[in-house]
Amino acid sequence: MAYKIPESVLVVIHTPALDVLLLERADHPGFWQSVTGSRDLPDEPLPDTAWREVGEETGLTLHDGVLSDWCHHIEYEIYPQWRHRYAPGVTRNTEHWFGLCVPQRCAVTLAPREHLQSLWLPYEAAAERCFSRSNGEAILQLPRRACATDSSLNSHA
Repeated sequence: MAYKIPESVLVVIHTPALDVLLLERADHPGFWQSVTGSRDLPDEPLPDTAWREVGEETGLTLHDGVLSDWCHHIEYEIYPQWRHRYAPGVTRNTEHWFGLCVPQRCAVTLAPREHLQSLWLPYEAAAERCFSRSNGEAILQLPRRACATDSSLNSHA
């Protein structure tokens, strides 16, 4: 079994009006979150991880919005129900935060094995809906981080 790398991205997809896209987890109905996912390889550039996860989970591409690296990361304890995906003894993950600003609310194509449904909410309501406190905290940072263009990562290096 190939273990997950304990380094991941959180991508808050939002509009200029600060509406946020949330996804309901298929493996835990009622758990709402932003796009998340781990690096596939230890040297995979984090922006590439972000775009790959956005594409896999929503069908959005680099033509659909502006990706910005929030230059922020957190470390957290991996929920016990998901630790089996990691190498034995791994209990912590480092998560890097990104924002993806899309022009307006849009339909997305969900990965049915990962998500049941999606919804757009104003950022404060979206933060409240998240099962992960850190995901909610990231969303609450939108007013000061939204649609940053100076650190745009739309092109792949």
